[in-house]
Amino acid sequence: HKNDYFKIMLNRYYLFSILLIIFHNSTFAQNYLLQNEELIYSFQTKNGKEVMLSQDTTDKYIVYRFGTTDKIELNFPKLNRESWHKFTYSYYLRGGVKNEGLDLNYLSFVIGQYKYVICQTYSSVDDKKECGIKIIDFRTNRITEIKGDPETIKGSLMDLRNNEFIQIGEELFD
Repeated sequence: HKNDYFKIMLNRYYLFSILLIIFHNSTFAQNYLLQNEELIYSFQTKNGKEVMLSQDTTDKYIVYRFGTTDKIELNFPKLNRESWHKFTYSYYLRGGVKNEGLDLNYLSFVIGQYKYVICQTYSSVDDKKECGIKIIDFRTNRITEIKGDPETIKGSLMDLRNNEFIQIGEELFD
């Protein structure tokens, strides 16, 4: 009887542990990408943080999230129709390897004294993809760069080129 009780308790412990892991992972995924959202662009930074840009599936809003698996550090802006006006998308496209092809994509927004710029770039000369975030301090003009890992990119900022809700700008950040 004692051995049977021990086996039952051990099986329950394992089951509980597996359910806890599944629940934690699904909660994390839901925090970064809600059920009513679709991914526009995401990547991992070199220091293991997640950058995600997503939109409501019915175009009600666009949102930027940044943080770790334990904590979303920045969730911008409020989830409403006005969110589209908080972002500016700019890009530059020059085709072909012989023409030293470039595809530069930037999405920027301002919070207080800081401008945040999400970057996705490609150079055909060296077949190099880059991603990251630049944070520009308006008071000091200091630029902080957070490098991303191009191998972790999902989606693309290029999808914003034909989006009727986003503001289109001309500022390039490289």
